[in-house]
Amino acid sequence: MHRGKGMKFVGDSRVPAVRKPNIPKDYSEYPGKTEAFWPNFLLKEWLVGAVFLIGFLSLTVAHEPPLERIADPTDTGYIPLPDWYFLFLYQLLKYSYAAGPYTIIGALVIPGLGFGALMLAPFLDRGPERKPSKRPIATGLMLLGVASVFYLTWESVDQTDWELKEQQGAIVAEAEIDKESEGYLLYQEKGCIGCHGENLEGTPAGKALVDNGLEVDQISDIAVNGQGGMPAGMFEGSEEELQKLSEFISEVTSK
Repeated sequence: MHRGKGMKFVGDSRVPAVRKPNIPKDYSEYPGKTEAFWPNFLLKEWLVGAVFLIGFLSLTVAHEPPLERIADPTDTGYIPLPDWYFLFLYQLLKYSYAAGPYTIIGALVIPGLGFGALMLAPFLDRGPERKPSKRPIATGLMLLGVASVFYLTWESVDQTDWELKEQQGAIVAEAEIDKESEGYLLYQEKGCIGCHGENLEGTPAGKALVDNGLEVDQISDIAVNGQGGMPAGMFEGSEEELQKLSEFISEVTSK
């Protein structure tokens, strides 16, 4: 018998006789369980996004932004404070092991390890389980991270002097000042500028002198005897200098 004549070849049953392209079934074959990505799914997503965008814009229009006064490079007493969602990183930089010569640890190393672990989580934990109780390592690390963020944020809020924060960033009225006048030169010479600012706008160390409503005699009395957070004996000079300084402050703040 010659090869190929009178013989039938039976193919392997594991190999389909007819090759079909590996294309997933259409969504219409799963009624009630799925839907078309375009336009059904995207339309719903756009509608939800539009609602949140309108709500956000409404809040923006209804509430004025918490702006502070123009930045003053000469104000060395100003203490910057980040927004609330960065307070935990700000608090981290206050600890000795992450501040000073070790600032790079608090600014880059520790946050880098935390956020890097989140990015690598799908590759580090590849187990089939999805319940948190059956993934103790991943669940424990996540709870530790969340607890750390909450604790550091709370510590930062608790340690911040919010009244001082509002005072140092408050927008105050500006006065027209002749910086060549004798009164302003005395204002600089006697050290008043260090606490009350270059334009009498105030600093964290001293209140604003603009629109204080004080008379010349009252200003002289406060300069000598002190008031509130200002101790007595701060002014060191003659009676004539005190009179000129008080007249200058009264004249400027009454404009």
